[in-house]
Amino acid sequence: MNDGIHLTQFAKHGGCAAKIGPDTLSGVLERLPKFTDPSLLVGFETSDDAAVYQISDDVAVIQTLDFFTPVVDDPYTFGQVAAANALSDVYAMGGEPKIALNIVEFPGELSPDILGEILRGGADKVHEAGAVLVGGHSIQDDVPKYGLSVTGFVHPDKIYKNYGCQAGDVLILTKQLGSGIVNTAVKAQMASPEAEREVIRVMTTLNKKAKETAQKYTVHACTDVTGFGLLGHCSEMASASGARIVIRPKNIAYIQGAKEYARMGLIPGGAYRNRDHVEPFLEAGQVIDEMWLDLLCDPQTSGGLLMAVPESEADSMLRELARAEIGTEVSFVGEVLESGCEKGRMVLEMGEGDR
Repeated sequence: MNDGIHLTQFAKHGGCAAKIGPDTLSGVLERLPKFTDPSLLVGFETSDDAAVYQISDDVAVIQTLDFFTPVVDDPYTFGQVAAANALSDVYAMGGEPKIALNIVEFPGELSPDILGEILRGGADKVHEAGAVLVGGHSIQDDVPKYGLSVTGFVHPDKIYKNYGCQAGDVLILTKQLGSGIVNTAVKAQMASPEAEREVIRVMTTLNKKAKETAQKYTVHACTDVTGFGLLGHCSEMASASGARIVIRPKNIAYIQGAKEYARMGLIPGGAYRNRDHVEPFLEAGQVIDEMWLDLLCDPQTSGGLLMAVPESEADSMLRELARAEIGTEVSFVGEVLESGCEKGRMVLEMGEGDR
């Protein structure tokens, strides 16, 4: 059915590594008119994961969309990854996905069977999420692209936002890092079969169980780690919260082979854009090995939830996430040192923490 077609060869950048750089994007968004509505609880001003609009005392609607170019060659797996990534934005807001629409761009010269497999992969993930797929929109294009527009529901008092972390909070990440680097190694035919299997498992795992577990605890701030890398999304959280955050790279779980491939220079281009963006947020005077910076700025596709949790609840949450068998590795990323600061700042601490 595939006829030797490699989907990743159609695109210069794959997955969330294809996102427009954060500096370019923020410059464009600044010029857009500001929209106000008493029922609009979350807009795009804080670079949050989705919009939230209140429709009653008990219900708010979460609206998001996400699509990208192929990050893997197998059509069915590509559909799974793209759908899991789009659904993640609803989980990152604390909500439940309910309705999904396909977004498709597909070359006319490719077999419709390939498109059918992409859509089947997406449909299976929507079903796993407990949502319904109700149609979509498609156009012809030279580069395949796929994703979803997703509508979810959340109680207005239980929305997760990417700001609000408080001094003393512990930062918890629910998936391994390194998908951009490992996928670059796969494309270069330099990745081990074990690394390739792990990166696919990480990218196709829904954040559903992680979110359901987190709801039992206090979550001061939450976002999912995707195209801007861990440091990029931490900088958004720090900036929006006025927080000073310490990140401990050696505590973080990485996909098998990611460190090795980073040392070999198998770095996606988006990582360098991300590094340029986060440098103003890093406290001066730190000397960090290039490998760690590349890993922390690596654009993730369908990454984990990054949550700021009170220290008194963190160990219990970590244990319960482990018991829940969410399908990925959970990490203690760091802590919030201060909040209410004039500017958000990040410190990289190369020692290991005690969790």
